[in-house]
Amino acid sequence: MPERNAILALADGTVYRGAAFGHIGETGGEVVFNTAMTGYQEVLTDPSYKGQMVTMTYPEIGNTGINMDDVESSRPWVEGFIVREAWRLASNWRHVETLDGYLRRYHICGISGIDTRALTRRLRDGGSQMGVLSSLDFDVKRLVKKALDLPPIVGRDLVREVTSNSEARWETGDWDLGKGYLPASAYRSRFGKLPRVVAIDYGIKQNILRMLVSHGMEVTLVPSETSAASILGRHPDGVFLSNGPGDPEGVPYAVHTVRELLGKVPIFGICLGHQIMGLALGGKTFKLSFGHHGCNQPVMDLITGKVEITSQNHNFSVDAASLGDRARITHINLNDRTVEGISVPSLRCFSVQYHPEASPGPHDSRYLFTRFYRNLIGEGGP
Repeated sequence: MPERNAILALADGTVYRGAAFGHIGETGGEVVFNTAMTGYQEVLTDPSYKGQMVTMTYPEIGNTGINMDDVESSRPWVEGFIVREAWRLASNWRHVETLDGYLRRYHICGISGIDTRALTRRLRDGGSQMGVLSSLDFDVKRLVKKALDLPPIVGRDLVREVTSNSEARWETGDWDLGKGYLPASAYRSRFGKLPRVVAIDYGIKQNILRMLVSHGMEVTLVPSETSAASILGRHPDGVFLSNGPGDPEGVPYAVHTVRELLGKVPIFGICLGHQIMGLALGGKTFKLSFGHHGCNQPVMDLITGKVEITSQNHNFSVDAASLGDRARITHINLNDRTVEGISVPSLRCFSVQYHPEASPGPHDSRYLFTRFYRNLIGEGGP
């Protein structure tokens, strides 16, 4: 079948011409780049990418196809997918469909055959920006105008578009070779009585839930707008604040809820949950130029002096100076010195900007789930 043309037009007027794959249509969003060499399935299905089109810097994408284990939610959330080379054939014993077929099934537009190194340099040097990807309209000026007219990420509430609609118990733990994902019951004999955790869903990745379960917690997932009174009415031993898309200042209701929860129960936050905690503590956040997206971000634990290689996906950061003495900075990014972790021991809360559950990425930071468990059972932690 002959290839169909596609165009990616950025708001600054830069245009990239390539071949369409996935859904034939038109889409728009903030264009960002991800430096992971593997894990495109997890990237596609991470709700934190809602509102964004993702450029993969690794040149060959799609050669292992799609399987039903390595997903982070029920569907892909990216607005568009940008790659150097899209493999049409899948070669992996677990695959059930091709990347192309998967994107078509969920109406996700893709473009391949462009110089992704040049695009990445443009985003790195000039910052992430809005763009339009089309395999229907080839009028460059019109596409650039469409990109300019797109609403920016700043100030938008994208959480409402990805959060769950009702509460649910999570019953799956870590993956075991030969057995798949273990049931929650497999951990009860190991830990005995499991502390109860309410996880607030701002766009949660499933591997976070698996890590909470496999580290000895009984987990109930609730929608993002669940009130503090409703959460406390469930008598949890702790609360978890999830990752999610967009600007933390675009979800003031979440900040209000966390502010009311602080000091009542132990709290652990990841990514957007970390930023929301920072705002609830009286701090401020700001937008990074091109964000941190990938599996190779070096982070230093300021308490131990150890360096972790981390998985990250965020465009905003907590302003360290704005926190004053209300929180302790526990982790920093060694590339740009931005805040990667905070804690307030007196309030029994801590959070990290990066993703200790990985998926994809290294497992350097899984100890944070153990730290949360110890807080829940009263052993404390930094």
